[in-house]
Amino acid sequence: MTVEPHHIADTRSMGIVHSALRRDLRRSRIVLETPPELTGRRRRALADHLQWMIGFLHNHHSGEDRGLWPLIRSKNPSAAELLDQMEADHQRIAQALEVLQDAATRYRTQDADRCELLAALSTVETELLPHLEREEREMLPIVARTITTAEYRAVEDEYFVKHKGFVELGLEGHWVIDGVSLEDRSVMLSVVPPIPRWILLNGFARRYRRRRDLLWGNGPAADVRSISLSRVEGGS
Repeated sequence: MTVEPHHIADTRSMGIVHSALRRDLRRSRIVLETPPELTGRRRRALADHLQWMIGFLHNHHSGEDRGLWPLIRSKNPSAAELLDQMEADHQRIAQALEVLQDAATRYRTQDADRCELLAALSTVETELLPHLEREEREMLPIVARTITTAEYRAVEDEYFVKHKGFVELGLEGHWVIDGVSLEDRSVMLSVVPPIPRWILLNGFARRYRRRRDLLWGNGPAADVRSISLSRVEGGS
C-alpha cells in the first residue's frame, strides 16, 4: 500500500508531554536521593504525585494502543513491526509501573523507605526512557508522514482529552507546560480555544504552583526544566 503524500502532521505535543514525564522522573529522583528522608505532608505528596503519573502513563499508552497505533497500522502497513515494538514496550512498562505503584503506596504509609521507592523508580526509568526516545526518533516521524494534523488532533481529543474533566485538564495543562521553552508553550496553548485557554492559564495557576512548591521546594529539583529529546542528546 502506498501512503499518499500530505503535509507533515504536527505531532510536537507528544514530545512535549514526554519531556514533562522525563522532567518529573528526574525531579522525583533528586528529592528522594537528597537527605534528609521526606516526612509528613511532603512525603505523602510525592507518593501521590508518582501515583498520578502512573495513572497518566496508563491513560497515555492506552490512548496510543486503542486510537493512534490502529489508525497508523490501517493507513501504513509498513509500520507494523515498529508498532508491534511500541505495544510490547507498553506491556513491559505497565509491569514496571505496577511495582512503582505498590512501592509508592507503601512509601506513603511509611511501610517502605526511599531505597525501595528509588529501586522501583529506576526500573520504570529503565523501561520508559528508551521507549520515549524510540517513539520520538522513529515512531512519530512515521505518524507525521502517515496522517494529517487534523487526524492527529482528532485522535488526541477522542483518546487523550475527551474523557477528562476540566479541572483535571487544567492542572494537567500546567504540569505539561511547567519549565518548557516559549516555543513549546506556544505549541501546547495553540490547540486550546481562547476562552478555555484563558481559564486554564488563570484559573489553575495558583493551585498548580502550590502543589509544585510542596513537591519540589526551593532546592535543585525545582530547577529542573522540561527535558526535551534535544536536552537528552546534549546530556543535560
